[in-house]
Amino acid sequence: MNISQLTIPVTIIIVPQGAEYQAICRGIKQITSRPKPMILSIPIGEEPVTKYLETWLQTPTNFPEHSPPQVVLMGLCGSLSPNYSVGDIVVYNDCVALDRNQDRSKPLLVQQCCSQLSSLVQQQLGNKANLVRGLSSDRIISSSLEKRQLGQSYQADVVDMEGFAILSVLNPKGFAVAMVRVISDDSYYNIPDLTPAISADGSLKPFPLAMGMLKQPIAATRLIRGSLRGLKVLEELSFRLFS
Repeated sequence: MNISQLTIPVTIIIVPQGAEYQAICRGIKQITSRPKPMILSIPIGEEPVTKYLETWLQTPTNFPEHSPPQVVLMGLCGSLSPNYSVGDIVVYNDCVALDRNQDRSKPLLVQQCCSQLSSLVQQQLGNKANLVRGLSSDRIISSSLEKRQLGQSYQADVVDMEGFAILSVLNPKGFAVAMVRVISDDSYYNIPDLTPAISADGSLKPFPLAMGMLKQPIAATRLIRGSLRGLKVLEELSFRLFS
């Protein structure tokens, strides 16, 4: 399929702040052939992104009043399955929330992505994208063992910190939301536990981030390499999808 024959009708790209946002901006900046989508930088984590979007929705000028925009969430994620490795592109079918109480008697909380928009995104990417279930966590899952356990328990393939919250806010408003992420850490190795480096407002705290990396230098080096590779793919992906 010739990707130039397809057009992703997206008006807004949502992406976590920091390096992921910068990678998307670099990719979109290269587009000259058509109007560029708006890029919305969001905080990290469930509660901060929920508060951010609820406030954002209260500003009518952010989107057409009678026509909720089509939105693509882009960013990095972690693999929960040996089937997906660093640099792989995934398109979410749906997203489940991590149960803090680990109460398996309750049904899973599931939010669906827009099937039509997700299908269009997947067609544009061809065999380079895998359709997956995402798991949204309120903390960074750093242990490879826990990753595999969560993947099996929730029947999920990848983990992030914002997907479920975004769908929970935007789906009831009638938004069409697709989610495309690039894997930056796999399920075979541990990564540093950087949860203490995430502040209450969803930003990263430089000193705790640096200390978390220094405590586990080998794991930190692996995470940095994976993140750099994932960010490069993310930049190329944004250009490919919207040019």
